[in-house]
Amino acid sequence: MISAGQMRAARALLQMDQRQLAELSGLSLPTIQRMEASDGVIRGNIESLTKLIAALNAAGIELIGEGASSPGGGRGVRLRHGAS
Repeated sequence: MISAGQMRAARALLQMDQRQLAELSGLSLPTIQRMEASDGVIRGNIESLTKLIAALNAAGIELIGEGASSPGGGRGVRLRHGAS
């Protein structure tokens, strides 16, 4: 699962705008915009969420889930070592 905040943070780390993320993930720009406008965890069809997460992973983003090992204990994102 991914939250709208994680999605925005991931784009910021990658210095990528919504249009670029849409192209990278194979999703439409309106779909990306709707996802980012969500409140909390993004709801959507499994195929779209899978494409989004796969694109972010391929770009070097690691999603940190709620309660995962992280200093603050909450959700987050980080750029994998060696990714740019």
